[in-house]
Amino acid sequence: MRSELVFRWGVLILLALIWGSSFILMKIGLVAIPFNELGALRMLLAFFALMPIGIRYWFKIDRKYWKYLLIVGLCGNGIPAFLFAFAQTRINSSLAGMLNSMVPLFTLLFGLLFFDVKSKFVHWTGVVTGLVGAIFLLYRPGIAIDSSSMYGLYVVAATVCYATSVNVIKKYLFELSSTVITSASLIFVGPICGLYLFSTDFPDRISTDHAFVVSFLAVLVLSVFATGLAILIFNMLIKRVSALYASSVTYLIPVIAILWGVSDGEVVSLTQLAGMGGILTGIYLINR
Repeated sequence: MRSELVFRWGVLILLALIWGSSFILMKIGLVAIPFNELGALRMLLAFFALMPIGIRYWFKIDRKYWKYLLIVGLCGNGIPAFLFAFAQTRINSSLAGMLNSMVPLFTLLFGLLFFDVKSKFVHWTGVVTGLVGAIFLLYRPGIAIDSSSMYGLYVVAATVCYATSVNVIKKYLFELSSTVITSASLIFVGPICGLYLFSTDFPDRISTDHAFVVSFLAVLVLSVFATGLAILIFNMLIKRVSALYASSVTYLIPVIAILWGVSDGEVVSLTQLAGMGGILTGIYLINR
């Protein structure tokens, strides 16, 4: 029992380190690569990294799982990759990391509404508290509602996608291994993103220019570790624990994201910290 507890915490911390660093990596990637190309490149590289595994298992997967793997591919990988990249063209990496903490809130909310998860009053209290915290994160006194901070809504949309994916995996794909889920789901999005990427001017953008090389390497690390390896580990964790517990890795992700952001000169306001506190309080309540 103790070894299992150590394993769970170890995996959560590892995931937090990887995913908490993903926001600063996106920021670096966006220096020389447009957001749409970054999202497509991220999916393509992740697909290449796991392609040998995906192709190996693809023809052994029962067709009844294909529609759920498509949902996981789109909601757990493809759509969020573009939403996060677009959001970070106008918001800083630390704010993106803090907003990402809403995943457990939507995981529970969608579980209650669509996946037959049983609820308690305290769970609903947690959802409301977390949503209020998110409003504080996005609110900036004296700045218009259409300001750059509202690009955080794209991050919120991405967390909705992640929550959908988590619930689908837990309810419909529990018979498949995490390796199969991760690699097979990328088959649905990787090639399409590749075709899109090379329909843009990305091939002409490829160069040995220092800025491009640094941005490309950042996206490469982001793809292999944050999109490939981390999702594989996360899907494995989902199969061993509750979807809610697994999504609680977002307790730790914003801490890493904030540390990276501050080290890069970003400013985190007291209002944002208060909002972050509201979200974490909400996560605590829904885990009770």
